Amino acid sequence: MKNFRLPLILILFLFVLSACQKDNLQVDDPVSVEAEKEILDASLELTDEVMNTLKSSYFNTGDVSIIDFHLPDGTIQKRYQLEGDIALSSEQMQQFIKLKDLDSKNYHTNNLVRPRTLSIIGYTGNGFALSNKERTALQWAVNNYNRLNLGIRFNLTFGTNFDDKDMVVYNNERNNPNRSGGVAGFPSNGNPNKFIQIYGLGGFSTNVNEHVITHEIGHSVGFRHTDWFSRQSCGENTNEGVGSIGANPIPGTPEGYDATSLMLACFSSTVDGEFNRNDVTALNFLY
Repeated sequence: MKNFRLPLILILFLFVLSACQKDNLQVDDPVSVEAEKEILDASLELTDEVMNTLKSSYFNTGDVSIIDFHLPDGTIQKRYQLEGDIALSSEQMQQFIKLKDLDSKNYHTNNLVRPRTLSIIGYTGNGFALSNKERTALQWAVNNYNRLNLGIRFNLTFGTNFDDKDMVVYNNERNNPNRSGGVAGFPSNGNPNKFIQIYGLGGFSTNVNEHVITHEIGHSVGFRHTDWFSRQSCGENTNEGVGSIGANPIPGTPEGYDATSLMLACFSSTVDGEFNRNDVTALNFLY
Protein backbone atom coordinates (compact mmCIF):
# COMPACT_ATOMS: atom_id res chain seq x y z
CA MET A 1 0.00 0.00 0.00
CA LYS A 2 1.27 3.39 -0.87
CA ASN A 3 0.67 6.52 1.17
CA PHE A 4 -1.97 4.83 3.17
CA ARG A 5 -4.43 7.64 3.29
CA LEU A 6 -7.33 5.57 4.37
CA PRO A 7 -10.03 8.13 4.91
CA LEU A 8 -10.52 7.27 8.51
CA ILE A 9 -13.60 9.32 8.92
CA LEU A 10 -12.78 9.94 12.49
CA ILE A 11 -13.08 13.42 13.74
CA LEU A 12 -14.77 14.54 16.78
CA PHE A 13 -18.26 13.72 15.67
CA LEU A 14 -20.13 13.26 18.94
CA PHE A 15 -23.55 12.36 17.66
CA VAL A 16 -26.44 10.09 18.39
CA LEU A 17 -26.57 8.66 14.87
CA SER A 18 -24.54 5.74 13.67
CA ALA A 19 -21.74 6.63 11.30
CA CYS A 20 -18.84 4.93 9.68
CA GLN A 21 -15.51 6.04 8.77
CA LYS A 22 -12.98 5.66 6.06
CA ASP A 23 -9.59 5.16 7.47
CA ASN A 24 -6.90 6.83 5.46
CA LEU A 25 -3.35 5.68 5.85
CA GLN A 26 -0.73 7.87 4.36
CA VAL A 27 2.05 5.78 2.89
CA ASP A 28 2.04 6.81 -0.75
CA ASP A 29 -1.31 7.09 -2.44
CA PRO A 30 -4.76 7.58 -0.97
CA VAL A 31 -6.54 4.30 -0.34
CA SER A 32 -10.22 4.47 0.45
CA VAL A 33 -11.55 2.41 3.29
CA GLU A 34 -15.07 1.22 3.74
CA ALA A 35 -16.63 -0.77 5.51
CA GLU A 36 -24.59 -14.03 5.07
CA LYS A 37 -27.58 -15.35 6.12
CA GLU A 38 -30.15 -12.78 5.26
CA ILE A 39 -30.21 -9.45 3.45
CA LEU A 40 -31.95 -6.72 5.43
CA ASP A 41 -33.19 -3.27 4.36
CA ALA A 42 -33.30 -4.48 0.77
CA SER A 43 -35.59 -1.60 -0.12
CA LEU A 44 -32.98 1.17 0.25
CA GLU A 45 -32.95 3.57 -2.66
CA LEU A 46 -30.95 6.63 -3.60
CA THR A 47 -34.00 8.86 -3.76
CA ASP A 48 -34.01 12.63 -4.24
CA GLU A 49 -34.91 12.95 -0.55
CA VAL A 50 -31.86 10.93 0.48
CA MET A 51 -29.49 12.82 -1.81
CA ASN A 52 -30.88 16.21 -0.79
CA THR A 53 -30.54 15.27 2.88
CA LEU A 54 -26.89 14.35 2.39
CA LYS A 55 -26.21 17.53 0.45
CA SER A 56 -27.87 19.69 3.12
CA SER A 57 -25.70 17.96 5.72
CA TYR A 58 -22.62 18.85 3.66
CA PHE A 59 -21.60 15.32 2.85
CA ASN A 60 -19.74 14.69 -0.38
CA THR A 61 -22.39 13.19 -2.65
CA GLY A 62 -20.09 12.43 -5.55
CA ASP A 63 -19.85 8.74 -4.67
CA VAL A 64 -22.93 7.61 -2.75
CA SER A 65 -23.97 3.98 -3.11
CA ILE A 66 -25.93 1.19 -1.45
CA ILE A 67 -23.68 -1.54 -0.12
CA ASP A 68 -23.83 -4.90 1.62
CA PHE A 69 -22.69 -4.35 5.22
CA HIS A 70 -21.53 -7.68 6.66
CA LEU A 71 -22.13 -8.45 10.33
CA PRO A 72 -20.06 -11.05 12.21
CA ASP A 73 -23.00 -13.49 12.41
CA GLY A 74 -23.08 -13.68 8.63
CA THR A 75 -26.06 -11.36 8.24
CA ILE A 76 -25.88 -8.78 5.47
CA GLN A 77 -27.54 -5.40 5.90
CA LYS A 78 -28.12 -2.92 3.12
CA ARG A 79 -26.66 0.48 4.02
CA TYR A 80 -25.94 3.79 2.37
CA GLN A 81 -22.22 4.39 1.92
CA LEU A 82 -20.74 7.82 1.41
CA GLU A 83 -17.31 9.41 1.49
CA GLY A 84 -15.85 5.93 1.31
CA ASP A 85 -16.11 5.07 4.97
CA ILE A 86 -19.45 6.11 6.38
CA ALA A 87 -22.27 3.58 6.41
CA LEU A 88 -25.80 4.60 7.37
CA SER A 89 -28.77 2.28 7.88
CA SER A 90 -32.25 3.20 6.68
CA GLU A 91 -33.21 4.09 10.26
CA GLN A 92 -30.18 6.32 10.66
CA MET A 93 -30.91 8.07 7.38
CA GLN A 94 -34.44 8.79 8.56
CA GLN A 95 -33.00 10.39 11.69
CA PHE A 96 -30.83 12.63 9.51
CA ILE A 97 -33.89 13.64 7.53
CA LYS A 98 -35.73 14.67 10.72
CA LEU A 99 -32.90 16.75 12.15
CA LYS A 100 -33.04 20.50 11.83
CA ASP A 101 -30.07 22.53 10.63
CA LEU A 102 -27.97 24.12 13.35
CA ASP A 103 -25.27 26.75 13.12
CA SER A 104 -21.93 25.58 12.82
CA LYS A 105 -11.08 23.38 17.30
CA ASN A 106 -12.09 19.90 17.69
CA TYR A 107 -15.73 19.50 16.64
CA HIS A 108 -18.68 17.44 17.73
CA THR A 109 -22.16 16.74 16.45
CA ASN A 110 -25.40 17.59 18.14
CA ASN A 111 -25.99 14.48 20.27
CA LEU A 112 -23.98 12.29 22.60
CA VAL A 113 -23.93 8.79 23.99
CA ARG A 114 -25.74 8.50 27.29
CA PRO A 115 -23.14 8.45 30.13
CA ARG A 116 -22.59 4.89 31.38
CA THR A 117 -20.28 1.91 31.10
CA LEU A 118 -20.38 0.54 27.56
CA SER A 119 -19.82 -3.14 26.89
CA ILE A 120 -17.47 -3.69 23.95
CA ILE A 121 -16.49 -7.08 22.56
CA GLY A 122 -13.62 -8.08 20.32
CA TYR A 123 -15.01 -10.76 18.04
CA THR A 124 -13.15 -14.09 17.93
CA GLY A 125 -15.44 -16.20 15.76
CA ASN A 126 -14.53 -17.90 12.51
CA GLY A 127 -14.30 -15.68 9.47
CA PHE A 128 -14.44 -12.37 11.32
CA ALA A 129 -12.02 -12.96 14.19
CA LEU A 130 -9.56 -10.32 15.30
CA SER A 131 -5.91 -11.36 15.07
CA ASN A 132 -3.72 -11.33 18.16
CA LYS A 133 -2.29 -7.98 17.04
CA GLU A 134 -5.78 -6.55 16.53
CA ARG A 135 -6.89 -7.78 19.97
CA THR A 136 -3.91 -6.06 21.55
CA ALA A 137 -4.69 -2.89 19.60
CA LEU A 138 -8.32 -3.00 20.75
CA GLN A 139 -7.18 -3.31 24.36
CA TRP A 140 -4.88 -0.32 23.88
CA ALA A 141 -7.72 1.65 22.26
CA VAL A 142 -10.05 0.93 25.18
CA ASN A 143 -7.27 1.96 27.57
CA ASN A 144 -6.99 5.27 25.68
CA TYR A 145 -10.55 6.14 26.65
CA ASN A 146 -10.73 4.60 30.12
CA ARG A 147 -7.61 6.32 31.42
CA LEU A 148 -9.33 9.69 30.90
CA ASN A 149 -12.06 8.91 33.49
CA LEU A 150 -14.84 10.14 31.22
CA GLY A 151 -18.59 9.90 31.75
CA ILE A 152 -18.50 6.89 29.42
CA ARG A 153 -16.29 3.90 30.16
CA PHE A 154 -15.68 0.67 28.29
CA ASN A 155 -15.82 -2.87 29.62
CA LEU A 156 -13.88 -5.01 27.13
CA THR A 157 -14.32 -8.73 26.62
CA PHE A 158 -13.45 -11.13 23.80
CA GLY A 159 -15.70 -13.81 22.37
CA THR A 160 -18.56 -14.44 19.96
CA ASN A 161 -21.73 -13.60 21.90
CA PHE A 162 -22.30 -9.99 20.91
CA ASP A 163 -26.10 -9.67 20.97
CA ASP A 164 -26.19 -7.94 24.34
CA LYS A 165 -23.06 -5.84 23.78
CA ASP A 166 -23.07 -2.12 23.04
CA MET A 167 -20.20 -2.34 20.53
CA VAL A 168 -18.61 -5.11 18.44
CA VAL A 169 -15.18 -4.82 16.83
CA TYR A 170 -14.44 -7.42 14.16
CA ASN A 171 -12.23 -8.10 11.15
CA ASN A 172 -14.04 -7.98 7.81
CA GLU A 173 -11.03 -8.42 5.55
CA ARG A 174 -12.62 -11.23 3.60
CA ASN A 175 -15.22 -8.82 2.19
CA ASN A 176 -12.73 -5.99 1.71
CA PRO A 177 -9.86 -7.46 -0.32
CA ASN A 178 -6.97 -5.14 -1.09
CA ARG A 179 -8.28 -2.48 1.28
CA SER A 180 -6.99 -1.17 4.59
CA GLY A 181 -8.86 0.75 7.26
CA GLY A 182 -12.15 0.63 9.09
CA VAL A 183 -15.83 1.49 8.96
CA ALA A 184 -18.14 2.57 11.73
CA GLY A 185 -21.16 4.77 12.31
CA PHE A 186 -22.58 7.55 14.47
CA PRO A 187 -24.55 7.05 17.69
CA SER A 188 -28.32 6.98 17.83
CA ASN A 189 -30.90 7.25 20.59
CA GLY A 190 -28.23 7.80 23.22
CA ASN A 191 -26.44 4.58 22.25
CA PRO A 192 -23.12 4.21 20.43
CA ASN A 193 -22.78 2.78 16.94
CA LYS A 194 -22.66 -0.98 17.51
CA PHE A 195 -20.64 -2.50 14.67
CA ILE A 196 -17.04 -1.51 13.91
CA GLN A 197 -15.23 -3.20 11.03
CA ILE A 198 -11.49 -3.16 10.46
CA TYR A 199 -9.55 -4.79 7.63
CA GLY A 200 -6.24 -4.93 5.83
CA LEU A 201 -4.21 -3.85 8.86
CA GLY A 202 -2.15 -7.00 9.34
CA GLY A 203 0.92 -5.51 7.66
CA PHE A 204 0.90 -2.44 9.89
CA SER A 205 2.18 -1.93 13.39
CA THR A 206 0.10 -2.45 16.51
CA ASN A 207 0.12 1.35 16.90
CA VAL A 208 -1.52 1.83 13.50
CA ASN A 209 -4.13 -0.81 14.40
CA GLU A 210 -4.69 1.00 17.69
CA HIS A 211 -5.12 4.29 15.83
CA VAL A 212 -7.72 2.93 13.43
CA ILE A 213 -9.73 1.25 16.19
CA THR A 214 -9.56 4.26 18.53
CA HIS A 215 -10.62 6.50 15.65
CA GLU A 216 -13.57 4.25 14.71
CA ILE A 217 -14.69 4.09 18.34
CA GLY A 218 -14.50 7.88 18.26
CA HIS A 219 -17.00 7.99 15.40
CA SER A 220 -19.20 5.52 17.22
CA VAL A 221 -19.52 7.80 20.23
CA GLY A 222 -20.06 10.91 18.12
CA PHE A 223 -16.74 12.37 17.03
CA ARG A 224 -16.41 14.12 13.72
CA HIS A 225 -13.18 14.56 11.77
CA THR A 226 -11.01 17.29 13.23
CA ASP A 227 -10.32 18.56 9.72
CA TRP A 228 -13.90 18.26 8.45
CA PHE A 229 -13.56 21.78 7.05
CA SER A 230 -10.70 20.91 4.71
CA ARG A 231 -9.79 17.18 4.85
CA GLN A 232 -6.23 18.47 4.67
CA SER A 233 -4.87 15.24 6.14
CA CYS A 234 -6.04 13.49 2.95
CA GLY A 235 -4.35 16.00 0.69
CA GLU A 236 -7.71 17.51 -0.16
CA ASN A 237 -9.34 20.90 0.18
CA THR A 238 -12.97 19.92 0.73
CA ASN A 239 -15.27 21.32 3.39
CA GLU A 240 -17.40 18.46 4.72
CA GLY A 241 -19.71 21.12 6.11
CA VAL A 242 -21.92 21.39 9.14
CA GLY A 243 -25.43 20.59 8.06
CA SER A 244 -28.06 18.96 10.25
CA ILE A 245 -25.63 16.76 12.16
CA GLY A 246 -23.62 19.71 13.45
CA ALA A 247 -19.94 20.48 13.76
CA ASN A 248 -19.78 22.44 16.96
CA PRO A 249 -16.46 23.98 18.09
CA ILE A 250 -15.16 22.80 21.44
CA PRO A 251 -13.72 25.41 23.82
CA GLY A 252 -10.00 25.10 24.36
CA THR A 253 -9.25 23.40 21.04
CA PRO A 254 -7.86 25.07 17.89
CA GLU A 255 -10.16 26.08 15.07
CA GLY A 256 -7.45 25.59 12.46
CA TYR A 257 -5.73 22.45 11.24
CA ASP A 258 -4.49 20.19 14.04
CA ALA A 259 -1.82 18.02 12.41
CA THR A 260 -1.55 15.43 15.20
CA SER A 261 -5.19 14.86 16.14
CA LEU A 262 -6.27 11.24 16.21
CA MET A 263 -9.52 12.32 14.62
CA LEU A 264 -8.07 13.58 11.34
CA ALA A 265 -9.89 12.29 8.27
CA CYS A 266 -6.75 10.46 7.09
CA PHE A 267 -3.80 8.97 8.90
CA SER A 268 -0.27 7.88 8.09
CA SER A 269 1.59 4.64 8.71
CA THR A 270 3.65 6.39 11.40
CA VAL A 271 0.75 7.27 13.74
CA ASP A 272 1.18 6.25 17.38
CA GLY A 273 -2.48 5.61 18.16
CA GLU A 274 -2.65 8.17 20.99
CA PHE A 275 -4.89 11.19 21.53
CA ASN A 276 -3.14 14.53 21.41
CA ARG A 277 -3.78 17.23 24.03
CA ASN A 278 -6.64 18.77 22.06
CA ASP A 279 -8.35 15.40 21.61
CA VAL A 280 -8.22 14.91 25.38
CA THR A 281 -9.63 18.41 25.97
CA ALA A 282 -12.48 17.64 23.59
CA LEU A 283 -13.29 14.30 25.19
CA ASN A 284 -13.33 15.78 28.67
CA PHE A 285 -15.55 18.66 27.52
CA LEU A 286 -18.11 16.35 25.96
CA TYR A 287 -18.03 13.43 28.39
